[in-house]
Amino acid sequence: MTPIEKSLREDLAAMYRIFDHLGWGELIFNHITVKLPGDEGHFLINPYGLHYSEVCASNLVKVDIEGNIVEETEHFVNPAGMLIHSCVHAARHDITCIAHTHTTAGMTVACQEGGLRPNNFYSALLHNRIAYHDFEGLTVDETEKVRLVEHLGDKAMMMILRNHGLLAGGRTIAEAFINLWLMERSCQIQTSVDQSGVKQIPISEDILERSVKLLAVQNMGQPTGALEFGAMKRVIDKKDPSYKL
Repeated sequence: MTPIEKSLREDLAAMYRIFDHLGWGELIFNHITVKLPGDEGHFLINPYGLHYSEVCASNLVKVDIEGNIVEETEHFVNPAGMLIHSCVHAARHDITCIAHTHTTAGMTVACQEGGLRPNNFYSALLHNRIAYHDFEGLTVDETEKVRLVEHLGDKAMMMILRNHGLLAGGRTIAEAFINLWLMERSCQIQTSVDQSGVKQIPISEDILERSVKLLAVQNMGQPTGALEFGAMKRVIDKKDPSYKL
């Protein structure tokens, strides 16, 4: 195993533990993947049947772009996860990590006709950055790959799967984490505001555009999501560092 693969395995396993810590898991379902460097098109995915709290660097499953397991393992992988992740990894070479969730807030917004509205601090940062894909049932039909990739396009890193959940990608694991975190927080706030029943305050188009442009200032010159992901890794390391190799 190369040092790069070791690092990616540990960071991806950390991501699963972080999602579990934040309450973003869904029994044994959902999935996060990271693409490995090289021309083979291999990527890592969680073993189907394990809870997120059980995922560790050593039991992540290595698969190819067709969904074939390429290293000996006692585990297998989720067919629905393979469909979503394989087509995005194949089409978007700028995306290294992809995360998919079924959180209550995320699914609630995914079921709303208007989707995510730019009416709060966090959703303003995502203005015009979210793609949408219509629900087609359980994602195991190979023909859906074409439409999913088409709807994601060649620039969006985040997508709401209508009636289904959230999908976030990133050039790094850290960027995918912060993109998903921003989507989730935006959805949480939107659903809370909707439940309040009070009249909502609109945000002007000028301020929305300004918010997106100013987002980079928060990174303090660091790669997107690096500070936030690093902080959450320290949290789970104190809780249980057994996910590491």
